[in-house]
Amino acid sequence: MRQRHDEQPTPTKTLADQSMVRAKQWTRTVRAARPDLPGDAEKQMIVTTCETFIADILKPRFLPDIRPTEWNYVIDIHGAWAAGRYRFMQRYRSGMAHNRGEEFDAPFARIDRRGPDRFDIYWMRHTGKWWRLHVGVTLSEALRILETDSHLHPV
Repeated sequence: MRQRHDEQPTPTKTLADQSMVRAKQWTRTVRAARPDLPGDAEKQMIVTTCETFIADILKPRFLPDIRPTEWNYVIDIHGAWAAGRYRFMQRYRSGMAHNRGEEFDAPFARIDRRGPDRFDIYWMRHTGKWWRLHVGVTLSEALRILETDSHLHPV
């Protein structure tokens, strides 16, 4: 087949070009060690303190009353402890015709226990990813930050 004068010939790889290609290689990544889980007494103290914070601060400020709508609407603010973390969540109820009454949780903030009275504070982005905003604060500082930082407030 004849090559037209406006076409460029396809280059061929030489042995030198082929030897410069780097082979793929597996590498091992090391994750940071998780701190030990707290004892039952410390865990209960954290959960009780967070539940009191929700009842005394978050609910009166962000959920003074429940207002049903034709869309999803907030019916509760609550929390849950799991694996050394306490998540603050809003419970929604659907008002749409096809799934009226169905409920679901949407977390908005989280505190991770990093050691005795040391916590990291995370914010749930609209993308569903957690972002760490504060590192190494005490529980009382974490709750004060949750109260004052508007990024960490329920929607």
